[in-house]
Amino acid sequence: MRMKTITATLTLAGFCLGAQAQSNDALLDVLIKKGVLTKDEAASVRKEAADAKPADTTTSLRPLEAYAETEEGKSALDRMLDDKLKSRSKDKWYEKVKLAGYTQVRYTSLMNQSGAVLNVPNDGSARDRESLRIRRGRIKFSGDVAERLYLYAQMDFAASVGGGFGVQMRDLYGDISLDADKEYRIRLGQSKVPFGFVNLQSSQNRAPLERADALNSALENERDLAAFFYWTPKRVQDRFKEIKKLGLKHSGNYGMFGFGVYNGQGPNRNDVNGLVHTVVRASYPFQLKNGRFLEVGAQAYHGEFQVSTADPDGAGPLAAPDAGRDGVRDQRAGLSFILYPQPWGLEAEWNIGRGPTLSGDSLSVGSESLHGGYLMAYYKADTGWGRFFPYARWNYYDGGRKFATNAPASVVNEMDFGVEWSPWKFVEVAIQYTKTFERTNTGVFPYASTTNADRVGFQLQMNY
Repeated sequence: MRMKTITATLTLAGFCLGAQAQSNDALLDVLIKKGVLTKDEAASVRKEAADAKPADTTTSLRPLEAYAETEEGKSALDRMLDDKLKSRSKDKWYEKVKLAGYTQVRYTSLMNQSGAVLNVPNDGSARDRESLRIRRGRIKFSGDVAERLYLYAQMDFAASVGGGFGVQMRDLYGDISLDADKEYRIRLGQSKVPFGFVNLQSSQNRAPLERADALNSALENERDLAAFFYWTPKRVQDRFKEIKKLGLKHSGNYGMFGFGVYNGQGPNRNDVNGLVHTVVRASYPFQLKNGRFLEVGAQAYHGEFQVSTADPDGAGPLAAPDAGRDGVRDQRAGLSFILYPQPWGLEAEWNIGRGPTLSGDSLSVGSESLHGGYLMAYYKADTGWGRFFPYARWNYYDGGRKFATNAPASVVNEMDFGVEWSPWKFVEVAIQYTKTFERTNTGVFPYASTTNADRVGFQLQMNY
């Protein structure tokens, strides 16, 4: 019945446009492009309209035109279009979900090192006896499953689980929009914590192989079970979308302003002290007179972190350090400055605060001062051979590593030089040389430092 109504209305519209088959075809093409009709439906309409078309259009044109001038005739096509659009809006929620992801395969070569064995917490490939490694294997499901509900789920098929590799939940949250323009959102679930531009930036988009320790030490794995409120005015949403569209390594829409609470112990972990961390962040993307984008931001968090402790040397003479019953004060504040690469750019972040740190006598864990940041210069070059992102980054941090057992004091001082090349949208190749002036081995007591180390990392990323 619906198809006959569509056919009759389209036939009427075709005659009103000129009573020619080519008019019907043109109208159908427009409706296909607008998503009102599928190609199969259009083919069926063409056949039925051809069968129903009068042999002598000259005798039936005038009454059709006359009918089209009536209120009933004028609204016939509109009713059909409205009915079709409404039926499409009732699609099943799973038909609105997008499937995407990426895989990173990495190899790192250590050329030399002095002092302690090099320990890079976020990069398991930076070891003497490591060869090819799947650094990340992400599958993402996302979509507006209802008018004001957006769902996002991400799994990692290369996560470290129980000393080996397995599948791990990275994100699982819902955004509830409080208004039609999605300016005000509440996010519930496991998601990234809004602290630091580089922490929020996806590893799929970032040029350097790993995040800077100075910011990532606050939130290793960047996520936690949380409840956040985000405010992003429409004009700011549009600027975020423009930055992303231009391929300028954006961090995503985490609000012009955001605040909330999170467990504080990291993703896929139970809260162990019953106390939440609080976080607040503000960030604004300016568009300069020359068309360039400049984003500045500030962020801070506060909470009590429960450190995992054990006998430092594992031999028994030392007891596990005392980390307090409810945890150790954990608080930071930081600033972000991002001049997007158009074609050259600068990125800088710095944070200060206090965090869990093992005492010098290894008997207790207290809250000690910390500071650090990074400065990166990079360039975007679009060529006939693809897109290139050469970069140079200084990475510095001086403070405790709270996510390591016993939260040992740590110093990181490195320079990264690299280039990312995208010959096609779905493939990225990266090479990075890192000069380590100093990096504390926070995995093995007595937590000595590696000095004068050199390594080269190679990575192939497949986007899908």
